[in-house]
Amino acid sequence: MHIPRSAGGFHAIWYTLKKARASGGILNMYSALRAKNACKTCALGMGGQLGGMVNERGHFPEFCKKSVQAISADMQPAIPAHLIEAADFGYLDGLSSRQLEAMGRVVMPLVAEAGSDRYRATTWEKALSRISAKLTATAPDDTFFYASGRSSNEAGFLLQLFARLYGTNHINNCSFYCHQASGVGLTEILGGSTGTVPLGDLDHTDLLILIGANPASNHPRFMRTLMELKRRGGKVIVINPVRETGLVNFSVPSDPRSLLFGTTIADVYVQPHIGGDIALLLAVARRVLDHGGEARAWLESHTTNWPALEAHLRTLDVDALAAQAGVTRAEIDTITALYLRSTATVFAWAMGITHHLHGVDNVRAIADLALLRGMCARPGAGLLPLRGHSNIQGLGTVGVTPKLKQELLARVEARLGTRLPTGAGLDTMQAMERAAAGQVRAAWCLGGNLFGANPDATFAKQSLSAIDQVVYLTTTLNTGHIHGRGRETWILPVLPRDEEPQPTTQESMFSYVRLSDGGRARHSHLENGPRSETQVIAGIAQHVLGTRALDWSALENHGEIRRLIADTVPGLEPLATIEQTKTEFHIAGRALGAAGSDQQHIFHTPDGRAHLAVVQVPRVDVLGAQEVRLMTARSEGQFNTVVYEDHDRYRGTERRDVILLHVDDLARLGLRHDQRVTVRSSAGAMPGIRVRTGAIRAGNALMYYPEANVLVPRAVDPESGTPAFKNVLVTIMAAE
Repeated sequence: MHIPRSAGGFHAIWYTLKKARASGGILNMYSALRAKNACKTCALGMGGQLGGMVNERGHFPEFCKKSVQAISADMQPAIPAHLIEAADFGYLDGLSSRQLEAMGRVVMPLVAEAGSDRYRATTWEKALSRISAKLTATAPDDTFFYASGRSSNEAGFLLQLFARLYGTNHINNCSFYCHQASGVGLTEILGGSTGTVPLGDLDHTDLLILIGANPASNHPRFMRTLMELKRRGGKVIVINPVRETGLVNFSVPSDPRSLLFGTTIADVYVQPHIGGDIALLLAVARRVLDHGGEARAWLESHTTNWPALEAHLRTLDVDALAAQAGVTRAEIDTITALYLRSTATVFAWAMGITHHLHGVDNVRAIADLALLRGMCARPGAGLLPLRGHSNIQGLGTVGVTPKLKQELLARVEARLGTRLPTGAGLDTMQAMERAAAGQVRAAWCLGGNLFGANPDATFAKQSLSAIDQVVYLTTTLNTGHIHGRGRETWILPVLPRDEEPQPTTQESMFSYVRLSDGGRARHSHLENGPRSETQVIAGIAQHVLGTRALDWSALENHGEIRRLIADTVPGLEPLATIEQTKTEFHIAGRALGAAGSDQQHIFHTPDGRAHLAVVQVPRVDVLGAQEVRLMTARSEGQFNTVVYEDHDRYRGTERRDVILLHVDDLARLGLRHDQRVTVRSSAGAMPGIRVRTGAIRAGNALMYYPEANVLVPRAVDPESGTPAFKNVLVTIMAAE
């Protein structure tokens, strides 16, 4: 398959038109895109009251293939009832993520009882009764609740509130398997778990250092920001083991010049070894010191632990660090020179940084390097974790976490006149391990694909199958509904945000809260059709808890939920009236104060200073004769665990059962193009994988997530609970 010279471009336009025609016509798609609803895919921010296809800065048109794919999935017709009844698990087990998604919308409650070989349709009355009865009969700490970042603030807040009043803190969200390391690292150093860069700040950036991220595939609208940065003379440094087409050149479809001629993105493209980021970052930090480029006075005024960090950096050998990172001394010096010339640098990263057993240390190393030159709390500079799901940051803000922040906990208890559970809640992996041990009787999943998001897919299936009752709230089928079944499994059809009968709110990665108007439900004529997520949660809460502490029936009204959020969640006070005022807002207190000699307390830590970290270089395993380091990755044709297309145009492969290797590794391993191999790790094996060449650093390999999760061990970063999806030692053997 041909790799294009530039990503995006006319192909993206043709793709959109093709998807629109297949989804009921161009006018229908345009109407859906233009509705005042926040985008359903990434957290970059689009839609809301500024209008569909408009970003938080008011720029039009703003949308991408991810938006079109998500909308198209929700515009599908219903899965026919006869197909549900005819499709046994023997058939469904063989379907891919793409095939399950393409079956259509789930429009009626489904149940697979113990011993059943298929799902059958049922009624809402039976579903709510059976699910409520199970929770009533189950000790609260024998349950766990999980939420995808695609749900609204209203639904997320209601879910965690129900779980805590029910009696458990076993509440988590999908960030534990993606950006939790960012939240932990940033909280320790800066006092807050979110990025420090409002969207408008990117208009003033002169250097963006992009580490372990591929926004050309995963956040395509971010590429316009990079195009504008380049046009005003700014620079982009890309640090990624894979040379991604879209990070070399991208044709922004909404800009005529870029569309026709493309835009060169990376001024410098450095390909370290997987896991080599800390060595590279420390080497650059040491070279900054060698040139006297540190903001010494600022560091002494606005940080703690500077003497210890400086002493540590002075002991490091740059050449040794470069060798361990897998880069040259010249590349280190080029990055350093560009950084020293910059007056406003943004560091952006994604799962290439967080998906490691030292993910929190990766984030600390980035933050240290930014703070070394005072690149925080100044216009155009700062730290920007590129978050995935459109409302994952919002769910964290409204408390979908095992442990509530102290101020939020105190406010909820005061507002409701009750005490909430004090036990340490389980994170996602802890919940899965407890389930595998037979200690979880009931589990709820508000959206997402918990099975597909888990490392060690064999273990994940065994773990979920040991649960008495698993409940999924969803719009379409995914592999979790097939391979992640409990002894009894319920699938409850819910409305996407553009079909909600009441407005909902979401928060972007820039801490901007948007209001989505909702819209007409596409399957509203059905007697047991999809319901609002909040209606389902409140209905079951009413069955289980009655009116204890809250009138749950009143909380089916989103305005009532928002008033409760405004009373309890710091910074979200404007939610109380957002439906009336239509005024969207940045969350108060998230922005860092301007740095100045007369202002000492600009960070959100108790002492108002940034807490620098002394980060050690992690140990790197020496590769054996048939070994490489494997990273799992998403394709251009998917969003998180949802696969829309089997091909990956930007990497030139028409299928997903492949392993991409450097051409030198093919020679070293004695392999040839398209040869079938078995890829094996400490967690599992995948036979029948095809070998392909890819633009990846020698000694490293790439396979597709979530299929390759069978190879990912379930060991996690001890500080964030995040698995090492991007750093797995594997052996490749030719198939017999």
